Amino acid sequence: MNRIPSILVLALMSLLVSCVTDADNNRIRKITPADRIEDRVVSTFAGSDTEGSGNGTGTAAQFNHPFGVAVDSSGNVFVGDLDNHRIRRITPAGVVSTLAGTGIRGHADGIGNTAQFNDPLGVAVDSSGNVYVADFRNHRIRRITPAGVVSIFAGSTEGFADGAGTEAQFNYPTGVAVDSSGNVFVTDSVNHLIRKITTAGVVSTLAGSTEGFADGAGNTAQFEDPYDLAVDSFGNVYVADQGNHLIRKITTAGVVSIFAGSTEGFADGTGTEAQFYFPTGVAVDSSGNVYVADFSNHCIRKITPERVVSTFAGTGTEGHADGTGTTAQFKRPAGVAVDSSGNVYVADFSNNRIRKISPADK
Repeated sequence: MNRIPSILVLALMSLLVSCVTDADNNRIRKITPADRIEDRVVSTFAGSDTEGSGNGTGTAAQFNHPFGVAVDSSGNVFVGDLDNHRIRRITPAGVVSTLAGTGIRGHADGIGNTAQFNDPLGVAVDSSGNVYVADFRNHRIRRITPAGVVSIFAGSTEGFADGAGTEAQFNYPTGVAVDSSGNVFVTDSVNHLIRKITTAGVVSTLAGSTEGFADGAGNTAQFEDPYDLAVDSFGNVYVADQGNHLIRKITTAGVVSIFAGSTEGFADGTGTEAQFYFPTGVAVDSSGNVYVADFSNHCIRKITPERVVSTFAGTGTEGHADGTGTTAQFKRPAGVAVDSSGNVYVADFSNNRIRKISPADK
């Protein structure tokens, strides 16, 4: 099967229009928490008015449909810059550079700009500063050392197989996350599975089977095009099950359940009272709050450990506007990441920006 997950198809098709009509919306954004949505101020952390690949500081830099974001312990932000086929790095001061990738679609290991990716989506960073990349069309998980050396961590040709390193197969992997022990978790989207890779590179299937919806343990559970995932301090995995419009939770014992969401739509509320519309990105903070890039609702949502869903930022109407949480706008936010201070970074996909939300008094 060579099917591309539905939400990415919709997004890429929509760019035929947005590239013409949305000339002012091309950045990546960052969010900092506050108790009330009206006290959160959304600003542009990096990115400019036009899509492109330029490095620079803040709005002098350019991105081309950024998808995944991750942040390390020093506050550096890493971006899966999809249509530039690069991994970008942003310092806490907003200085953007290219960590790896030539800008040309392909597959090659190597150092920095000698390496090649093919539509890199999700990114994650471990405690040693290694960056993991869901290399979507290469069906591989790549690893980049702090020195910029790119190699295959796991995967080979398109398909499904558990095993060590290149013995394993993925089918359009989209998201990656790393736990405190260095294990890497993968949303294997077209296989509708959640995979786990040990520090030694051994791949196994954590949960999922055929496409569909079912709660349960291990391979009794079902997902539909799972897109991203995050791991909390207890080892629980949260999954943006975008085809089912749900956020799912997988316990350390492999038991899958609905954490929040129900049918397609938009509603705040508790657990299954809430609704999402193609959620694609997910992140979890040190207090167990889960943040969701609600792609087609053009919002960032927050879920407390008690499963209470609220709108963290965005009006629900697509566009680009900085300002308070209730007036700010996003356009297909795809990825979220949280730093140790509780700042949330957003890959604002169709605006080609990284955004920041901070308390109004800062």
